[in-house]
Amino acid sequence: MEEQQKSSHVVLVMVTFQGHINAALQLATILHSKGFSITIVHLELNSPNPSNYPEFTFVSIPDNLTESQLSDKDIPGLVRSVNKNCAAPLQQCLEKILHSHHHISAVIYDSFMFCAQPIVDDLGLPGVTLYTHSALGLLFYHVFPQLNEKVCVADCISGLESPELQALQLQGFHALSSQNPTEAGMEVGAAFANALKSSSAIIVNSMEFLELEVLSKIKQYLPTPIFIVGPLHKLAPTMCNSLCTEDNKCISWLNKQAPKSVIYVSFGSIVNIDKQELIDIAWGLSNSKQPFLWVVRPSMDRGSEWTESLLNGLEESVGERGFIVKWAPQKEVLAHAAVGGFWSHCGWNSTIESICEGVPMLCRPFFGDQILNASYICNVWKIGLELKNLERGNIERTIKRLMVDMEGNYIRKRAMDLKEKAAFYLMEDGSTSCSFDGLAKHISSV
Repeated sequence: MEEQQKSSHVVLVMVTFQGHINAALQLATILHSKGFSITIVHLELNSPNPSNYPEFTFVSIPDNLTESQLSDKDIPGLVRSVNKNCAAPLQQCLEKILHSHHHISAVIYDSFMFCAQPIVDDLGLPGVTLYTHSALGLLFYHVFPQLNEKVCVADCISGLESPELQALQLQGFHALSSQNPTEAGMEVGAAFANALKSSSAIIVNSMEFLELEVLSKIKQYLPTPIFIVGPLHKLAPTMCNSLCTEDNKCISWLNKQAPKSVIYVSFGSIVNIDKQELIDIAWGLSNSKQPFLWVVRPSMDRGSEWTESLLNGLEESVGERGFIVKWAPQKEVLAHAAVGGFWSHCGWNSTIESICEGVPMLCRPFFGDQILNASYICNVWKIGLELKNLERGNIERTIKRLMVDMEGNYIRKRAMDLKEKAAFYLMEDGSTSCSFDGLAKHISSV
């Protein structure tokens, strides 16, 4: 087995979006440690630095994407463009790799790059999906072709009587992106659902204890082997691959704050905020009287010029109680003793990172799987509160509920309990280790 692995070659097709880069490189690092040689195929845009990973071979393919497309809120449209633009270059690339290496054990592709599955089918290669979201999303995509404005997820799946599945409130989900999905959203959802059916395995960056009921339900509908291998950021810490420059001065500021006193606010790398929402967030934070660290990306406000004056006014109002940066070293921030809450867009990476550090959450999901994750956080795990109304008075009250009130103490205790479970899960002989062993055997045998 060991000799077979050493001669095994895995091609990993990576989408170079902020939330996807690290997971792919972390997975590659772990597979390399198990004896696999790794070739990373990636988009030209946001190309990783090969010198940071000399053990891998990097190959870029043209994507014809623009910076403006990446900043657009139309994520399904962007994903559709990626697959349309990259299908032919990817096929040529894989044919060339196959010709030079004579053998590819498996092609692992990011789920956003679903055009890879029909390509590997044509080449007679096993395709493995890397799914960087919660396993719950797989259940959604399985029934996606049946969904419309009148038919929701709960209508398509039988046996949702368990407390966990009831708590997810799946009857509220008609479409993952919105109640009125775009043509691109429907096309992307259907294409990914088809890719899942042909994939030889699915890799999920999650922890089994977080999604036991959902995983049990998925296995009734999807015969494909599923390997739960997270949290990848704890298993294979990699060099910083942030597309934004991290401001480490915030750590010095955190060092001066009282334990569990700071609310950390970050809405990820893609979300845009409307003007009124941004104003209400600013003054809700100010009026809460709670110390805060707030990430405000330059592109977050749709390019409005008034943002700088708003933030300057906020800084004058709160003084040393607040700290505003363009980007933060999030994993280090969440692990800091001063951080007592995380106001998040509920992207899956942020959710997993918060769980691993025992930080309770305020949830403001915007689109896509963020909505599903917020339901997990607030309704199933009960480690957060949802902020449905971004009015400054409600923001102030909800921050106090989480950070000061007795309700927050209960939520914080549940968050710490999940942190302890995650630590146990990560033990050397824990579930994740067994999943990776199973994955390595699967790749070597298909």
